[in-house]
Parts: sequence; structure tokens; C-alpha cells
Amino acid sequence: MNLPLNSLLDRQDATENARYNMVHQQVRPWNVSAERLLEALYTVRREDFTPPAQYSLAFMDVEVPLNDDVNAIENGECMLQPRVEARMINDLDIQPTDRVLEIGTGSGYSAALLSKLAQDVVTLEINPELADMARENLADADCTNVNVRVADGSKDTLPEGPFDVILLSGSVEVLPQALLSHLKEGGRLAAIVGQKPMMRFTIVTKQNGQTTTKTPWDLVVPRLQGFATAPRFTF
Repeated sequence: MNLPLNSLLDRQDATENARYNMVHQQVRPWNVSAERLLEALYTVRREDFTPPAQYSLAFMDVEVPLNDDVNAIENGECMLQPRVEARMINDLDIQPTDRVLEIGTGSGYSAALLSKLAQDVVTLEINPELADMARENLADADCTNVNVRVADGSKDTLPEGPFDVILLSGSVEVLPQALLSHLKEGGRLAAIVGQKPMMRFTIVTKQNGQTTTKTPWDLVVPRLQGFATAPRFTF
């Protein structure tokens, strides 16, 4: 049954209010100030990257499961909180000429934001079903400069590289040193590194053959699949 015009307009207004509140109450207070990114948060429709069953969570400050598995969030098959996705991208200072690699595509939302900021994006997803979801979402959003590939970012080859930016959209126990070889001179790699109860957002910059590391803020997010774990002590 078709909804009356007034009902459709009310729904649109509610959605835009929710988007506005997401940006101004969640994202901006988390030190997200890049104007191009803030514009992308308005133009990329987050609700279109959210599974229909979870639509009510699209603009909330929560992790959103991407399938019906009760362990979806624990397994990293989720959208991160809007403020987390935005802050990671903000702190990478992405330029219009940058080539970006994302590991952990999920529904494609972060890749869509990246596509508005960078020259092109390669995004790797280990789960083929999520990769298919992301391709469809990105095509619907007309993100033509994004290539979704089914791959394990912890070990598969990266023929599209090297990259100006590498973003891991999830946490790892230890910084994946092998990925640094895929950075261009002046490139930046960002990952959330560590174990509960504290993980650190980590940015590694490659300059003159050397790397510098910053850890500007802390948080805990689900793991990316496939990456190495830290050594465990045994007695």
C-alpha cells in the first residue's frame, strides 16, 4: 500500500533530523572537523548501507550487526559507530589524489565515505556475502571509484598497490608490519591495535624510508578476521 504524501514527507524529515543529530551530537564532538568529510556524512546515506532489519539503528551510536548471526558483532561483521568510522577517516587527512586501501569492507559505508575524499578506493572483505552486499550498496550510491575484492587482508597479495592510505576498519592485536611495505612514500596506515580493556587508534606514517607512530586516542572495537595475535606467556 502506498503511503500518503504527508507520511512520506514526515519520514524523510525524521531521517534527515536523525542524520543531522548523528553528525552534530556524535561525530563533531569527537574531534571530527574535516569539512569534506562532514559533507560526505550528509551525502552518503548511511541508512542505505544498513540491513533493513537494523534500520532503526542506522544513526545510533552503536555497532550494527550485518547479518542474523548472534555473534555477528563479536565476529567483526558489523558497522562501527558513526563517530568511530568518521574519526578514523578524519585523522588520516585524505587528499583528493590519494589511493586508499581499506581492509574490512562490511556493508561498504566507510568505503563510500572514502570514495568522496580520495581518487580511488580498493576495499577487501573476507566474507563473500558481505562483499556482495557492499558491491550492491556502493553501486546504488553511485560510488564508481571503489573496487570491492574478496580477500584476506592479512595475507593476500595486493596487486593494486602501493597506496597513499591504508585503513583497517576493525581491530587487530598487533600492528600488521607486512602492510607497511604497501605504503607509498608519505603514506599513512591506520589501525586500532591492542586487547581489551584498552585498544589504541594507531597511525603509522612512512617518510624517507622510516616510520613514525602516533596513538592519539583509545577505544575498543571488534576484531578483523585473519590477523596475527600477540604472543601469549606460558608457565
